[in-house]
Amino acid sequence: MDENFEKTAKFILQTIDYQPEVGIILGSGLGGLGNRISDATIIPYSSIPNFPISTVEGHNGNLILGELGGKKVVAMQGRFHFYEGYGMDKVTYPVRVMKFLGVKTLIVSNAAGGLNPKYATGDIMFIKDHINHFPVNPLMGANFDELGPRFPDMSKVYCQNLLKKAKKIAKKLNLKVRKGIYIGSSGPTLETPAEYALFRKMGADATGMSTVPEAIVAHHMGIKVFGMSVITNGSAPVDPNGETTHDEVQNVAGAVEPKMTLLITKLLEKI
Repeated sequence: MDENFEKTAKFILQTIDYQPEVGIILGSGLGGLGNRISDATIIPYSSIPNFPISTVEGHNGNLILGELGGKKVVAMQGRFHFYEGYGMDKVTYPVRVMKFLGVKTLIVSNAAGGLNPKYATGDIMFIKDHINHFPVNPLMGANFDELGPRFPDMSKVYCQNLLKKAKKIAKKLNLKVRKGIYIGSSGPTLETPAEYALFRKMGADATGMSTVPEAIVAHHMGIKVFGMSVITNGSAPVDPNGETTHDEVQNVAGAVEPKMTLLITKLLEKI
């Protein structure tokens, strides 16, 4: 097993006097949740041994440890993407480290394009399943037998219990949410109309460039996973000459972020 996981975790644990039980990964435009974490210890990725560096606008590049919803958490304010040139080992490295920090539950968020014609810009979708459309699987290569099996079952990647709790919370808060399937692909190009159509035919409700590798690795290690997407653009723009930009994605995600933060906070209270 890569000893760097443990070394990185030891470095992080030296800055706090507790073990975080919940990990949170914040996607494009969703980093504001990090500001709600109390008694926060903020560590820039650049100062963490063996950590990659986030290069994407809208990803601040900080690890935040503290308390949210009555739970000790470690939050990634910005993630790493395959399209940045990182191998899957680097993309998922922080999730491996979370295991050594003591994390038992992972909450992962993203900004996604809507494929389901019933979805609207600004919708929140709870992820019930995913499709891995990346060219590689993060578990390829030598298996870490100490962390998980060579051939993990993938029938229940996203925790059904957490999904049920989140749905009840959303209903109580009078927040309309969707529940659907997320397809992850490499990027960095946004999808063509033909790709949107293909992904929809494959059964996906939303598409993006992250989350799937992180969820696979977390599930491999026995970490419970809850995922949600903010739908930042639809599959059939009203203006046929319009274009989707990263700025638009960040703006929509930022507008929805307070609702997402409230949902996550309330969910943490129920874990």
